[in-house]
Amino acid sequence: MSVVALVPAAGRGVRLGLGTPKALVPVKGESLLLRAVRGLLGSGCVQHVVVASPPDQVEVVAAELATLPNAHVVPGGAERTDSVRLALNAVAEVAPDARVVLVHDAARCFTPATMIRDVVSAVEAGAPAVIPVLPVTDTIKKVDESGTVVETVDRAPLRAVQTPQGFNIDVLRQAYAAAGDIATDDAGLVERVGGKVRTVDGHPDALKITTAFDLAIAEAVLATEESSPK
Repeated sequence: MSVVALVPAAGRGVRLGLGTPKALVPVKGESLLLRAVRGLLGSGCVQHVVVASPPDQVEVVAAELATLPNAHVVPGGAERTDSVRLALNAVAEVAPDARVVLVHDAARCFTPATMIRDVVSAVEAGAPAVIPVLPVTDTIKKVDESGTVVETVDRAPLRAVQTPQGFNIDVLRQAYAAAGDIATDDAGLVERVGGKVRTVDGHPDALKITTAFDLAIAEAVLATEESSPK
């Protein structure tokens, strides 16, 4: 049975401010997308990756991934939800025997292989949906419409969610069949149809590169790793 990862990569990366599709932004000479897809395939548990690219950049994205085996590119949609749905629809042709599907952000291109394997293992063990999470470390305040603090929220039960999120493929298909609006969290769609979502430990390296500051941090970390004695 195959494991397939879906990578919605049709976003324009406005917050990075570089005038190029976000997934194609380079970090130390290699794009976020190339690093992310290579990481998924190199985890040892993902057989295929389906990337949903900007519709006018399919050939560019395909060329970017040409050196990687089993990386497939399809046109994405206007919203992230549309892109995931289009990539999910392609799984029937790419890997008809797939029973586990991951959804992963290209912007989390430094996600450790161990974390990917933990998510896949949990789904293979019977969980319908699995998300990697980290404890929330910041103080959280609830405010009203005027910006006045209403209360300080207990952060002990709160978790920050990372990707890849993992699913039994039938569960994710059911969730997307019922989804009629925009969603930024695929596990949230599973929750809407009554599915249970399990958590596994996330990892600080799976940070999401969203702003120019995040990009600078990633480049600095890579530079430090490359200069460290092996």
